[in-house]
Amino acid sequence: MGLFSRTKRQDRDGPTSPEEADDLVPEGAEPADEESGTTSADEGEEVAEAPAPEQERPEHLEDGPYDEADAPEEDRIDLGGLRVPTIDSMELRMEVDQRSSAVTGANLVIGGSSLQVQAFAAPKSRGLWDEVRTSLRDSVVKQGGTAETRDGVFGTELITRLPVKRTDGRTGYRPARFLGIDGPRWFLRAILTGKALGDPEQSRTFETLVSRLVVVRGGEAMAPQELIPLNLPGQRPGLGQIGAGPLDPLARGPEITEVG
Repeated sequence: MGLFSRTKRQDRDGPTSPEEADDLVPEGAEPADEESGTTSADEGEEVAEAPAPEQERPEHLEDGPYDEADAPEEDRIDLGGLRVPTIDSMELRMEVDQRSSAVTGANLVIGGSSLQVQAFAAPKSRGLWDEVRTSLRDSVVKQGGTAETRDGVFGTELITRLPVKRTDGRTGYRPARFLGIDGPRWFLRAILTGKALGDPEQSRTFETLVSRLVVVRGGEAMAPQELIPLNLPGQRPGLGQIGAGPLDPLARGPEITEVG
């Protein structure tokens, strides 16, 4: 397990660093899906699909992500609203809002790929992923990107390509894989970027990691889509926290850069 570091929230459309350039797809290129090789062809339109029959969970997954009440015993890092399993070679990077000092997300970095995880409050009566996925898809298309739904190990996923300016002035596209899991009164969103998008083995590593996460919703009243408070490892819950706003479906925090 690597050392954790703070990263500050930035404008997601800002300059691209040399490290980030490795994740970009040049304008006009179509990145292959890491498993099926398919691409989005209809400018981000979500294709209606017939419900798939329920399938057995793949062997590489555990039974989570877990609610706190159902989580098995395991050595985990306590981040307040999330508990993250300790994994060799994983680096934990916390996102801290520069203006409010609130911890807004956790990035789990392994082998050149990053998984951003955040948990949000949800109503008792319904999940949020269908609503959030639609909003996210519409936002991506509005910005000139593409978004495609597909069946994944946790249900329906969204594969996006957002246009970004490269350091050489040209336009590239940053691909990302959005996972959404509805739990009891919470919603977990995970965004995978980097080499894992084209590497099935590394992709499975992150899927296993998601299946081992624990969400700590707490019993307090919260508005739907409100971020469940996070804290730095070893920090008392709530210390230095200022209430975060509702879920922004496109906000994924700063891009990951190497820390010496």
